[in-house]
Amino acid sequence: MGLQLVSHAAVDGKLPVSKASQTSEFFAKARRLTFAAVAFFLAAGAASTSYGQSSAFAGMAGTWSGPGTVTLDDGSSERIRCRSTYKVNGPSMEMALTCASDAYRFNLQAAVVAQSGEVTGTWIESSRNIGGSIQGRGASGSFQVVAQAAGFAASIALKTTGNKQHIAMKADSQFRAANISLSK
Repeated sequence: MGLQLVSHAAVDGKLPVSKASQTSEFFAKARRLTFAAVAFFLAAGAASTSYGQSSAFAGMAGTWSGPGTVTLDDGSSERIRCRSTYKVNGPSMEMALTCASDAYRFNLQAAVVAQSGEVTGTWIESSRNIGGSIQGRGASGSFQVVAQAAGFAASIALKTTGNKQHIAMKADSQFRAANISLSK
């Protein structure tokens, strides 16, 4: 009987669909979607090299790294090592900043838009599962913004000059301040 169903379905031009083939089809679609997302981000990164240079984020695209210090709420200070990646696409920028010491780590991600000197966007610090909004001012690689969430606020100053960048953060949380010097 099972053989008759297979041959009958084959006559109609269709084979019965098994759960195994449905699962493999799902993973094939997921791989294609992942590939499309990666291709999109690569294209956005390539566009940032030319188009992004005339934006408020001119010269920031790429990967930066360098040392810094973080001051904790008890007044102690630790040296940290940081790495930041910026993806610039016209008036928009995505940033990922990771800093760590032997005892401390933070992962900050942000997506911002700069228009007429105003900067707005969102941020998330993934190791503490907190995120919120960003608002401030800036242009030509120099920005002063405030990152806010429920019960949290931090001021962030970022200045880019050539292949050097300085980031200063002041917060009302577990870490009181961070000063970071990055190079491209």
